[in-house]
Amino acid sequence: MKLGIDITPDLVAVMAAEIKAGEKAVSAAMRESGTDLKSAWRGQITQAGLGRRLANSIRSQTYPKAGESLKAAALVWSKAPVIVGAHDTGPLIRSKDGFWLAIPTAAAGTGLKGGHITPGEWERRRGLRLRFVYRPRGPSLLVADRARINKRGQAVASRSKTGRNQVTAPIFLMVPQVKLQKRLDLDLDAERVLDSVPGLIVANWVEGKLW
Repeated sequence: MKLGIDITPDLVAVMAAEIKAGEKAVSAAMRESGTDLKSAWRGQITQAGLGRRLANSIRSQTYPKAGESLKAAALVWSKAPVIVGAHDTGPLIRSKDGFWLAIPTAAAGTGLKGGHITPGEWERRRGLRLRFVYRPRGPSLLVADRARINKRGQAVASRSKTGRNQVTAPIFLMVPQVKLQKRLDLDLDAERVLDSVPGLIVANWVEGKLW
């Protein structure tokens, strides 16, 4: 008596197809996870009032960039990591030289590039010297004497020879340190997306099967 075993379908072909399905499932899951986390982080930044420009600094990339792999991975990052990280952790900020932090008031206006103006830039642009006023309680001040407040609420040099409408305007608040408010919780979304990865792999693997 002669016995034989015929395996249908071919076992090697079945395993190869299963590996291919797994590669597709893992790669698809990583793409979905990366896109999900990117959208979630951008949404947090926008809702925190930090602006669309900073939100768009969040980017994502799936690896490998071409093809599919069981070792596929997704990377989500910010092109402005220092700013985003500061709003995520709420750090205590001190002057790097150990002196004062200058926080501009509304009367200071903005810098040439639209950001915070520095005392040096303010003096150069306004043509006025700033005077330090120490206060034992509350923040100390940098003030401008013989200034006037224009229609935009900013302090500028007064041209009055009689002193009419001249004021001493607080331009900067001077503090030794400041605690930045925590406005983001990036770990919350990262953990949610991470927890969803196994389910995404299974869902994509089942959808990719050929029965």
